[in-house]
Amino acid sequence: MRGGTPRFEAKLCPPEEVAGRAAQLAGPVVFTNGCFDILHRGHVTCLAQARALGGALIVALNTDASVKRQGKGDDRPVNTLEDRAAVIAALESVSLVTWFDADTPLDLIIACRPDVLVKGGDWPVERIVGAREVLARGGRVESIAFEHERSTTALLCKIRAL
Repeated sequence: MRGGTPRFEAKLCPPEEVAGRAAQLAGPVVFTNGCFDILHRGHVTCLAQARALGGALIVALNTDASVKRQGKGDDRPVNTLEDRAAVIAALESVSLVTWFDADTPLDLIIACRPDVLVKGGDWPVERIVGAREVLARGGRVESIAFEHERSTTALLCKIRAL
């Protein structure tokens, strides 16, 4: 595309508008969340697998302040929310990108009413935030096994060691 706004920016959705936009997506709607600070193969594989579970995928990103509260390190996130959101929105597997400043995405999950709630394999279903609410509505909760063991924290350690 030459000039103008990149097409992927249409996928960016403020949290206060996400319920309405989610209701317009082709179902079943899948929801996942995370920091997605430095995008790697593990991330994109998990997102593609999540999308394969439904007709649309909503990704909710932690805000910069929310990432800092997770204790990943004083220098995290490396990329700002604006940059992380743009990169995630550019992925073919992603239908909509929003964000949350709370410690968990529970309010967004309740607002979006996903048919399927997904997290990576390091999250057992019983610990996934929003699982109880999604299951109570007749939805599914999935913990996707890691196909490629990758970690942004490990990647940053490797970079710093060079």
